[in-house]
Amino acid sequence: MTPAARTQCEAALRAVEAGIQSAGAAVSTELLFQRAVLLLQLGDEAGARSAYLDTLERDPDHPGALCNLGRELMRTRHHAAARMVLLRAVEKHPDDRDSRVALGMLLVQTGDPAAARAAFAQVLERTPEDAIAHTGMAFALARLGDPERAAEHRRLGFQNRSIIEQPYRGDGEPIRVLMLASANEANAPLERFLDDHTFQVWIAVTEFLDPQQALPAHHLVVNAAGDIDADAAAVRGAITLAARTDAPVINAPQAVARTGRCDNWRRLREIDGVLTPHAHTLPRGVLEGGDAVATLARHDLSFPLLLRSPGYHGGDHFARVDRPDELPAIVAELPGEQLIAIEFLDLRDADGKNRKYRVMMVDGCLYPLHLAIGHRWKLHYRSADMVDNAAHRAEDARFLADMAGVLAPRAMRALADVQAALGLDYGGIDFGIAPDGRVVVFEANATMIVPPPDADPRWDYRRPAVARIDDAVHRMLLDRAGRRQPAAT
Repeated sequence: MTPAARTQCEAALRAVEAGIQSAGAAVSTELLFQRAVLLLQLGDEAGARSAYLDTLERDPDHPGALCNLGRELMRTRHHAAARMVLLRAVEKHPDDRDSRVALGMLLVQTGDPAAARAAFAQVLERTPEDAIAHTGMAFALARLGDPERAAEHRRLGFQNRSIIEQPYRGDGEPIRVLMLASANEANAPLERFLDDHTFQVWIAVTEFLDPQQALPAHHLVVNAAGDIDADAAAVRGAITLAARTDAPVINAPQAVARTGRCDNWRRLREIDGVLTPHAHTLPRGVLEGGDAVATLARHDLSFPLLLRSPGYHGGDHFARVDRPDELPAIVAELPGEQLIAIEFLDLRDADGKNRKYRVMMVDGCLYPLHLAIGHRWKLHYRSADMVDNAAHRAEDARFLADMAGVLAPRAMRALADVQAALGLDYGGIDFGIAPDGRVVVFEANATMIVPPPDADPRWDYRRPAVARIDDAVHRMLLDRAGRRQPAAT
């Protein structure tokens, strides 16, 4: 927000508050709503949420207050509350486009892509040209394993809006950031670190940006296009765009381009103390053919093995094939024309449990994020046996408090060498420890998230570790920006 715009907003807020005060108990709902809108524009998120609640106390079905409050709750990751508010909004105002789009985006974020698809379909039925609804529909279809239809909606969503300006609510001169992003969800989760009181952000959707289009002036480039397996075109576009500016770049796209699963298997296995499962990308037709088992054997892959569709995370479209006769049915269930076949390594410890560690790489340093423990082969922190197992949480806490002591020197050296080989400013490494002490790298790339722990007191021990990572990322962004004159291209 420019100083002139802020002055104008502040004057409008004073006028509205004077009107509220003079009206007393007879104050109109619209004045209360205007106050909430102005507070949000000025960056007072807590005050705005309170003002939206004041509006809803007067009119529980106010469409703007329900929609805006739902979006604020979604932005601050209060997903259950946001869902409740937005469901009420679309129930009471079924034709309200903004509420239905916000609900669809929330459903995508919270893992209900089928319901999200239905929400966006209702919007597009009324307004077929709605670019944001097309964008949301692309996200939903991609998660549902329909990449072809997702690509068409992605084109309709971004073809005429390849540079998207985000709101700035700070007081002084912002740090101007050009974020290079993929049009799908193959992005490093760096946007949440760019708070809108410090940074003014323009998102450049690299696949759809005209190479001749002028870029906004910026102090810093943040490359969020982080998954070469999911969206190679976005990473190639980011390489082209990064070459057009002399501003510092976080996560050089050339480094991201070398972090595909198969590339990681080939180069990280050369590091002393590192073991990587064999990984090969194969055409669907090969895996559907009569020679599939022989082809896998030629790549040193035997059963059980793992199959996954490129570009998906969180365990989506990822399966174990225990026997050759299971192969056809599992291949049929996975989306995409290419599939990654991965060696299955049984890393269960003496207690029969799997342990998967995650460390984050930030500006040349390693930070522990979590240790997931459970009996499943497909182990993720949210699905591991952590919530109701105090012993597992205690082991996780020891890892967070003393990563070097838990992992031992050989593993720490190996992780440092993996970080150096990847060359990422921000990213994560998911790994296990083999019986001989080697680090078994399952995945290492820029797209790994650092989710804040839930409010449950059981996760209080995790908060300092997450805060350290957040602080490290924020320091890196400020240090790299350096408050220099913005680059112009």
